[in-house]
Amino acid sequence: MMRTLRYVSLWMLLAASLLAWQGAMARELPDFTELVEEAAPGVVNISTTRTVESRNPFQGFNQEEIPEIFRHFFGDRFPMPPGMEQGPGRSQERQSLGSGFIISEDGYIMTNAHVVDGADEIVVRLNDRRELAAELVGSDKRTDVAVLKVEAESLPTLRLGDSDDLRVGEWVAAIGSPFGFDHSVTAGIVSAIDRTLPRDAYVPFIQTDVAINPGNSGGPLFNLDGEVVGINSQIFTRSGGFMGLSFAIPINVAMDVADQLRSDGQVRRGWLGVMIQPVSRDLAESFGMDEPRGALIADLDPEGPAARDGLRAGDIILAVDGARVHDSSTLPRLIGRTAPGSEVELELLRDGERETLEVTLGDWPDAQVAADLPEQESQQARLGVSVSELEASERERLGIEAGVRILEVAPDGAAAAAGLRPGDVLVSIDHRTVAGPDELVALVRELPTDRAVPVRLYRDGRSLFVALRLDAD
Repeated sequence: MMRTLRYVSLWMLLAASLLAWQGAMARELPDFTELVEEAAPGVVNISTTRTVESRNPFQGFNQEEIPEIFRHFFGDRFPMPPGMEQGPGRSQERQSLGSGFIISEDGYIMTNAHVVDGADEIVVRLNDRRELAAELVGSDKRTDVAVLKVEAESLPTLRLGDSDDLRVGEWVAAIGSPFGFDHSVTAGIVSAIDRTLPRDAYVPFIQTDVAINPGNSGGPLFNLDGEVVGINSQIFTRSGGFMGLSFAIPINVAMDVADQLRSDGQVRRGWLGVMIQPVSRDLAESFGMDEPRGALIADLDPEGPAARDGLRAGDIILAVDGARVHDSSTLPRLIGRTAPGSEVELELLRDGERETLEVTLGDWPDAQVAADLPEQESQQARLGVSVSELEASERERLGIEAGVRILEVAPDGAAAAAGLRPGDVLVSIDHRTVAGPDELVALVRELPTDRAVPVRLYRDGRSLFVALRLDAD
């Protein structure tokens, strides 16, 4: 009897200990209920509609081009689907969904640029089920930030935090509309900060394991204090759905862009006018460095701020105004977030010695093109590049009579699809010489859209050809 009581007492003690441990663990896990109740009214669903021209796949397909296998079955009369016997394709409406959040009581809303890109109509649905037509105030594709405006007053707003205070391992939560399911809540931790993604040189992304899916884009990322610390922007996936890697734009970066869009309708960035490359371990050793860091200047725009103020090819930029340049991807962020016309102090490694140099930043060239040359900007946008004049010294060095230097390549443009890169020297298109930016405009305007054309360029001092195909307008 005594032994039985002893066993019962032991089991009761173990059960009590287990319950106490579970209670302690439960107290350590975050509770998001209050955060969601407070923040949900400030999160919105965004739906867009745009009209696209569906192409007739048989348009321009003459009898001589009918493949032999179809001639075997159909002879010379190739059957056309109903409604496509002649003429171009039909107009279709495409709809997409995303998320956003309210940043001012008078109706300013933040979301991703890709959520509203090309939209003919934008509708914002609030938490109380009201639907309001929205106007696009402005968008910036480089940071994927857009600002919308709806006509309303006394709207619920979200509190903004300081994304610079985020630490790896802390809890965060997202509210959005994945696959159209409004106000879905997911949570996780910050997996990394200052992530650089391909083609996103200006954004130090916040990486999390918060479940993000199509429709979450543009929605807020919260810390445990209920403050917005990021805008959910993209995921890494091989399946099309969430695989544990989500990326958010830091709210400090996003708000700097949003403030410029609201005040000026565009974003201006500082420009140094250099081509840079990473410092590998072998290069670091060759330059006498203890560790590989900084951004190595491979070339300069001869008319750019860097060349004007004394920078040279072979300099390694180690810091900008005291901010350490960890690697080559850090430099565009530091320069891009500085206003044009500002003077920055660069810490350099030159010929094995540390030096400091002051440079007054210029305005990013495509901002000048947009302001001064709307037709040129339009045609270069069609190609997906911004370019600058090629100096006589560069032409002499390459042994060419004409050409333009590519400053930037849009990630979704025809130039990127052809493999063109910033820094390439564009010499000819479709066997016609590109004498300058104006000549490029004229050539692009006349390019065919039904076939690829050869493009000759110089890259790293070597000539090569790529095939370029433009889509029809």
